[in-house]
Amino acid sequence: MEERVILSDACVAEGATWLAAQDARWGRALEVTGPLPLRLRPDGFDQLLSAILSQQVSVASARAIMARMVAAGMTSETAIRASDEDSLRALGLSRQKASYALALAQARIDYAALRDMPTAEVVKTLVAVKGIGVWTAEIYAMFSLGRADVFAPGDLALQEGARLLFDLPERPKERPLRTMAEAWSPWRSVAARILWAYYHVCKQREGIA
Repeated sequence: MEERVILSDACVAEGATWLAAQDARWGRALEVTGPLPLRLRPDGFDQLLSAILSQQVSVASARAIMARMVAAGMTSETAIRASDEDSLRALGLSRQKASYALALAQARIDYAALRDMPTAEVVKTLVAVKGIGVWTAEIYAMFSLGRADVFAPGDLALQEGARLLFDLPERPKERPLRTMAEAWSPWRSVAARILWAYYHVCKQREGIA
């Protein structure tokens, strides 16, 4: 069966309406969050490169490194494949991230083909590359490919959002949250958007308090 792709705000709204009809707690969350963001991004090499550079550093640091990469003309697969670890480190990448960037460039992923692959195959293809974990692959499928029914249960904000919304005794770990999310199919990506938004509102309220 062909997987649903989110293309517009109307798709997100459709998914939100479906979820709220399944469980009133989604409806209560939506009352708090208001309309959900579309959050779609382009697909391709530079999106995964950006994801790798953003791992385990602040947003400001990731942006600074990416700006240096852009200024040096080092955001294309071809340019990085022609580079080496020392050149990348000179732009601010750690040794580990330089090796990951090179591995991504050398993997020669067919990004156009990913658009037509089942999500499970997309994740399998991406995690085969050194430096790309399941979380990064699922986020890519969700936002760069617009898949409507993918979730990223390794995300700490999603775990905490689920704890808050469903009044769980503790933050669920990745595996139980993945199981829990099966009930939100075929709109797991929209469920993720709701949980992120709900978590953000709850954290803001805590700050005000």
